[in-house]
Amino acid sequence: MDSSSNINKALTETRFSDLEPPLSDDIIEVLERSGFEFCTPVQAATIPKLCSRKDVAVDAATGSGKTLAFLLPLVEILRISTSYPPKSHQVMGVIISPTRELSTQIYNVAQPFVSTLPNVNSVLLVGGRGKVEADMETIEKKGGNLLIGTPGRLLDIMERMEILNFRDLEILMLDEADRLLGTEFQKQVNDILSRLPKQRRTGLFSATQTEGVEELAKAGLRNPVRVVVRAESKSESSQQLTNSKTPSGLHLEYLECEADKKSSQLVDLLIENKNKKLMVFFMTRASVDYWKLVLSQIPTLKSMSLIRIHGKMKQNARDRALSSFSEASSGVLLCTDIAARGLDIPGIDCIVQYDPPKDPDDFIHRVGRTARLGRQGRAIVFLLPKEEDYVEFMDQREVPLQERKCSENASDVIPIMRSAAMKDRAVLEKGLKAFVSFVRAYKEHKCFDIFRWRELEIGKLGMGYGLLYLPSMSEVRQHRLSTEGFTPVEGVNFEDIKFKDKSREKQRQQKLEKARKEKQQKEKSEKGKKSSEMVVDACATTESYKVSRKRKLSGKQRARNRKLTGKQRQSIQKAEDEEEMAREYRLERKRRKGLIKEEDEPDA
Repeated sequence: MDSSSNINKALTETRFSDLEPPLSDDIIEVLERSGFEFCTPVQAATIPKLCSRKDVAVDAATGSGKTLAFLLPLVEILRISTSYPPKSHQVMGVIISPTRELSTQIYNVAQPFVSTLPNVNSVLLVGGRGKVEADMETIEKKGGNLLIGTPGRLLDIMERMEILNFRDLEILMLDEADRLLGTEFQKQVNDILSRLPKQRRTGLFSATQTEGVEELAKAGLRNPVRVVVRAESKSESSQQLTNSKTPSGLHLEYLECEADKKSSQLVDLLIENKNKKLMVFFMTRASVDYWKLVLSQIPTLKSMSLIRIHGKMKQNARDRALSSFSEASSGVLLCTDIAARGLDIPGIDCIVQYDPPKDPDDFIHRVGRTARLGRQGRAIVFLLPKEEDYVEFMDQREVPLQERKCSENASDVIPIMRSAAMKDRAVLEKGLKAFVSFVRAYKEHKCFDIFRWRELEIGKLGMGYGLLYLPSMSEVRQHRLSTEGFTPVEGVNFEDIKFKDKSREKQRQQKLEKARKEKQQKEKSEKGKKSSEMVVDACATTESYKVSRKRKLSGKQRARNRKLTGKQRQSIQKAEDEEEMAREYRLERKRRKGLIKEEDEPDA
């Protein structure tokens, strides 16, 4: 595999119009209209190779312009294809990315360039925007020559629509290839690849190439070129220029503090940047929901716009959140790693990682949402004292971190958070859920030798979450995690805390009433069952007495029989036999006359 390596500046001195093989005039015109004249390093290194019909595996810093690096060659390859112009259901190109938001962004960026190709129709295929049948109907009516989407929806379409013809596919692009080839999407991507012709151009793009990507490059790419673009980073301690996987304009910091101080430090940081645009990353969806709710209760943050986004939200809500945050000049986006990859949101000043990501590769993607295309930006990751080895670990991965001191002026917000939980059950319940979800996600951290969940100080962590009491968790009970530092709230019946939302409180009261009735019914049923059992026991005692009495009478009868002479016993037996014969004779006569059926006869 060939190798090409560059040191990233904001832009190179290479113009798009100077690239060889040359880009078409239509493409150059669209670029000039959009304000693009000079290439970024990854664009200058990648576009000529793809246009020269070479497969590429691109490893470049986030925010370096990878989207245009694969879109422009893709459009040019389709333009000069022997099958151009294609038939309506002839698929010429496929672009796959791991998230709906990223696929949508790629689709929108592609439209001005694809529009320079007459009779070529591009289709966005992602879930959450409607049923798959709607996409199928669109393709049937308008065709689909370029498919852009997520693995799940794309594979679904391929399996359902035999009308699509992939035999003349020219090019396949995998954006965020490391994630696409990870365990989450590996099966779907492999199924897609098995349906595509091997004679094609393939591009793999990511900021963090993995062994999986390497294996695919060896197995599926022909004469591949490896393009590695590293950013230039200056160490404050040595003032030496070093290679980094993060953008050159990004200043990376870590803030080390105890778990019960994190929330106060976060609020202080948000106040400090109240007129700026920030993204705050959490490890779980429940954490995003909780911190959105509880931070809105902090008086000093009332004027700030707090927006949340995570994968459990409906797609329309996710779209609105991204659109609102993108258009805002300031505010905070509280998010999970669904917003970590590829999204190009303008004007982000600072990235805050309240929880370090479970996968260290996602660290690079998270911080890459700022300092894009040569701009300046800042990123801060919160670490507990026992997690300090993470700094050296990231330094070995070419991601140097500088220490940031805790603010001594940060106000204690825990009393405010607890007061909010006392006034609104939603805060109480979401806090408990977020706490539990964080602990269980922490257990799954890939850097388990640094993030040791058995050493979590649950007490301090619970205080940092503003909990009124610690939830009963198996992790706490069985492994005896430290609850030191937690001060439970005394003299409060937590069941009396109501939802501020009256409709939710009404629903809760209805559920409680239903539960009370079911409990009463169960107790009544159990009481009736117990009474029945007592009656049965009494009956059983009575029957036992009768049987015992009968046995006694039989014993007396046998005693009397023993006193009879042999002649007397014969007379008694003869009388019984004659009576039996007479009874059978009467039955036989009735049977012959049809007065009784055999099944009506009494048992002998």
